[in-house]
Amino acid sequence: MIDVRSITKHYGEKKAVNNLSFRINEGEIVGLLGLNGAGKSTILKTLGTLLQASEGEAWIAGFSVREQADEVRKHIGYLPDTPPLYDEMSIRTYLEFVAKLKGVPRSSVKKHVEEALDQTNLMAVQHMKLAELSHGFRQRTNIAQALVHRPKVLIFDEPINGLDPVQIVEMRDLILSLKERHTVILSSHILSEITRTCDRILVIDQGTLVAEGTEEQLRGKVQDEFDVRLELTHEPPLLLSSLQNMNGIKDVIRINSTTLSLLCREELRPEIARVVYESGAGLLTLQRKEAELETLFLKLVRGENDRL
Repeated sequence: MIDVRSITKHYGEKKAVNNLSFRINEGEIVGLLGLNGAGKSTILKTLGTLLQASEGEAWIAGFSVREQADEVRKHIGYLPDTPPLYDEMSIRTYLEFVAKLKGVPRSSVKKHVEEALDQTNLMAVQHMKLAELSHGFRQRTNIAQALVHRPKVLIFDEPINGLDPVQIVEMRDLILSLKERHTVILSSHILSEITRTCDRILVIDQGTLVAEGTEEQLRGKVQDEFDVRLELTHEPPLLLSSLQNMNGIKDVIRINSTTLSLLCREELRPEIARVVYESGAGLLTLQRKEAELETLFLKLVRGENDRL
């Protein structure tokens, strides 16, 4: 559905996007994850035909973003990071206006608008003026305008930006519901939200794709040692030294009289259980403690090679 090949975008001497390639399949929700200034908005503006790449090419729904921009626009719904709204209009009037701008036949405008209102749960407030809306409802209206012409692909730039915790949950549910009819690419710098919403994540740093995959796949790229917690019935005198002398265990920390923390590789867990059993201790739990998502993100974008 989206095919990006070797996209580069120059601003003078600066490369905002550098030789970027990726593909997104029909029905996927894919997130661009990166720090502020990483190039996410430039990528989305290029896909949205608002910017033209300096080099490379992209196709959406089989149409060239460079050569067939008018056709591409028929198939995309775009939500910029700071979308314009006409405060004196009601939600319904605004969506009718946008539908006509996007070429929806006059006879179909009412049906398209009501469908967009229904998808975004705005039907009950459709006659409110845009100036009267909370930030959450304004963002829903922005998504409704992206939906009103029934595009195949939705491009959302920071859709949860500025929302409160309740609004974030509502927006997450809304985006997930769109998967039934649309392919979605969105950007965010908030890792916890993008992992809850997206099927795959593209990690962008300085305009370059540094990693891609599911959350589990991204963990595997940077995390080869884990915090393994042992909860014991008791700790025999020689157990701590036995664990410290095992190949592959980097560190052993006593949390309390019956709990140990081991920094080691995942595949050592069966051997650890054997050593505990032979020491005479009862093993109550042996669990891998996941690293914080934010720690993994920083390792990906900074290219750190130190151990977690």
